[in-house]
Amino acid sequence: MENDCIFCKIAGGEIPAATIYEDDCFKVILDLGPATKGHALIIPKEHFTNIYDITEEVAAKVLPLAQRVIKAMTAILDCEGYNVVQNNGEVAGQSVFHFHMHLIPRYREDKVKLGWKMGALSEKDRDELVQAMKAGNFA
Repeated sequence: MENDCIFCKIAGGEIPAATIYEDDCFKVILDLGPATKGHALIIPKEHFTNIYDITEEVAAKVLPLAQRVIKAMTAILDCEGYNVVQNNGEVAGQSVFHFHMHLIPRYREDKVKLGWKMGALSEKDRDELVQAMKAGNFA
């Protein structure tokens, strides 16, 4: 637990939150600044700055939990889809430096814009990256 981390304080119960699920490892809360109705956050109770820090044990539990929450919330909200978003680093949009996953219900007319302008994979980049990974740079 980090003393100045708001998500550590929420996960530890020091700051109240609209908790929709909790177990020994995670707290799932409704986002105070939701993109859509039902936008939730999965927050590990243990502090990890981002995906680079999270243990494999905790990481292995995140996606199954996301699936369970999404199935339950879809039945309640009658939404038409979901975005699962996890940002790492300020340049990637991370604003709270405690690993967390956004679960964003999507509705046909919600006007939420997530995405990027598609580029093209050059042969040079493709070959360099494939070779680097095959050479053992896959940590």
